[in-house]
Amino acid sequence: MSYAWVVAGAIIGAPLRYFVGSRVQAAEWGAFPYGTFVVNVTGCLVIGFILGLAESRDAISREARLFLVTGVLGSYTTFSAFGWETMDLLRAGDVTKAMLYAGGSVMLGILAAWAGLSLAKLA
Repeated sequence: MSYAWVVAGAIIGAPLRYFVGSRVQAAEWGAFPYGTFVVNVTGCLVIGFILGLAESRDAISREARLFLVTGVLGSYTTFSAFGWETMDLLRAGDVTKAMLYAGGSVMLGILAAWAGLSLAKLA
């Protein structure tokens, strides 16, 4: 049953990502991925709010978290999970792990994208 909550949320999150991202990008503010930038930042804001409520008030059920966080936000932006997990490491006092996770994710992500592009050119 857990997957049903995730799928239901994903049905909302993915089109929402496209809608928000394309509307922001359509403003044509220059050669910068503003659409993705706005999606990533708003996703981080919302995950912080939802999981903050879940922690402080125990007001959000497991099913609601699966629907909102994993489903909606997971398909809206995985950057929200990245932001939350980094913040969680920082709150636990694991600054070194947080920096390794954040820096490693960004640098290795860019390197992996380059590697994938290079492999595609060879195919």
